[in-house]
Amino acid sequence: MKTQSKLQAATILATGILSLNTFAGPTATQTVTYEVTAINELAVSAATASLTVNAATSGSAPTAVTDATTSYSITTNETNRKITGAIDSNMPSGVTLSVTLAAPTGATSAGKQALSTSAADLVTSIATINETGKTITYELAATSAAGVVASASKTVTLTITAG
Repeated sequence: MKTQSKLQAATILATGILSLNTFAGPTATQTVTYEVTAINELAVSAATASLTVNAATSGSAPTAVTDATTSYSITTNETNRKITGAIDSNMPSGVTLSVTLAAPTGATSAGKQALSTSAADLVTSIATINETGKTITYELAATSAAGVVASASKTVTLTITAG
């Protein structure tokens, strides 16, 4: 009985080893699942723009001032993108904050756009690109009717969106 059990165990073991070897070979295959998701990244330089209207030509409106010391970088792997811009609260009466973004290759700048709490298109026709150092130019203009306006700050939000 013991001999028969040992023989059965040896037969089962040998069958198992031979079965394993039938699946082994000089090549093997494996399935790899992959995906590339939408990438839309926008960053601005750390510099803060500072604008002060403090001069006028006699008989003319105050002289608008510009600041082009900041820039942005963009990466997108999608087509038909645009950059919009808005500020966190509207400007005081008679004071206008505008922005112009240099367009990346193949895209179109909308030119100077006044900023408000409603998003304005700044760059359109953006497609699959990664570029850095694109100039942001801010302009502050004031009418005489604006009077004296104390120093204040606005948060400008730039957004990549479908467009």
